[in-house]
Order: sequence, then C-alpha cells, then structure tokens
Amino acid sequence: MEREKELNPISVVRRLHLDSIDSTNSLVRRMLDEGEVLHELTLVDADEQTAGRGQRTNVWESEAGRNVQFSLVCHPHFLAVTEQFALSEAIALAVAETVGGEVKWPNDIYVGDCKISGTLIECDLSGSRIETCIIGTGINVNQREFRSDAPNPVSLAQLTDREYDREEILQAVVERFVALYELLREGGAETVHRMYCQNLYRREGWHRYEDSDGRFEAEIFDVEPTGHLLLRRRDGQVSRYAFKEVTFLTA
Repeated sequence: MEREKELNPISVVRRLHLDSIDSTNSLVRRMLDEGEVLHELTLVDADEQTAGRGQRTNVWESEAGRNVQFSLVCHPHFLAVTEQFALSEAIALAVAETVGGEVKWPNDIYVGDCKISGTLIECDLSGSRIETCIIGTGINVNQREFRSDAPNPVSLAQLTDREYDREEILQAVVERFVALYELLREGGAETVHRMYCQNLYRREGWHRYEDSDGRFEAEIFDVEPTGHLLLRRRDGQVSRYAFKEVTFLTA
C-alpha cells in the first residue's frame, strides 16, 4: 500500500511512503520510465524493501520496519556532469552527521570499522548537465541481527543498546540533505567538498589497502571533486582510484 505523508518542515515537494516495495530506487526508475513527472525534491520511502539494492550487484539487507530506506529524486540542472560527485558528498554528509559516523569513500557511512549506511546513486545526463538523479540510501537503525555475508554491518541500536524513532532519523537526514543541496545550487560545491574531506573515514594515518597489484599501506592524500581517491604510499608514490578499484582492509 502506498500513501502520501507529510514531511515538515522540510521543503520536499512530494513524499510517497510505502509499506513494502522491492526497491525504492527501482520504483522511482519505473515511474520515470513510464513518463511520470517527479518534482524536485521527491522522497520515496518504505518500511520494507524486499530487494534493496547496493552498489553493483550487492543486496542491501534490512528487516521490515526496523531501518530507514528511501530514495530522493532531484533535477540538479545547475550541476555539470563533472560535478555529479557533489551529490554523493551531500547525502553522505547528511547521513554521517545524523548518525555520528564518518564517510568511507565514496559514500558509505562507518562508525568505527563497521558500516551503518550505504547509498546507490543513479544519474541521467543531458549534454553537459545532470537531468535527473536518484539517490537511494539505507541506514541500519533498529536491526539487532544481520544474516547476510556482509563483513561488517552495524546499527544504531547495536551501538547504543536502545531503539530509535525511524521517522526522526529520516527527517533529520532529508532536512540536512536539502540544506546541502541548496548550498550546491548557490555555488557552494567547494564548501561541500571541503566538509566531505574533513569527515572522511581514515582521513589521518597509515592504513592497509589492496588494489589489482596487491596489498599496501598508504594514507589518504586527497579526494578529487570528480570522486577519485588519491592514496599516498610510504615511498611517496600517489595512486589515483575510481570506485571499486581499491579495497579498504580492516582485518
């Protein structure tokens, strides 16, 4: 069942809440493909996702009614194609600030060495501009047990041994994202990028990584506005990575 719900005082034009859906991102994609006009900003959230999507072919595990899962639709025509990573930075910051975590490049949220949130972003481009962006985010809130083979999930309830109001978490994340989105609209991409870099997981010190050539130690040198990660090895060599080209090792 789907129903409209109020989300105040956030400036979301429309909110569509569902009891259960395969994936909020998949639903939004179907709606767009069928020609439905989704205004800016449109929020689609669900109590349960039966086939929540992670990056690539990954599946997002979530118990019904225990976590927060949503998709935001925006039409950031003011951003060039080369600036689309700014949207990833904005949602990552919004979630990290809400749950008290850090941003593991590119947009996972970690508390310690455990993952509490993930985001999948799909952008439709028109020439040199971004036509539509679907931002799908899952946050582990009240789930106490994870049964998938994901290596390091954690929830707010596990961290603090108490239950949370999922609606309050959703409100806080969307409110913060809207503020950052408006900052991007006003030309504040550099400010958002600086905040993102300041909130990075492993932003200081030497840590272990692995790429196609093997394992190594490095420190985060920078994240480019395009989203590429720069790691500096102990011998001074700086390597540049796109998403999925390097693995953060925790064990």
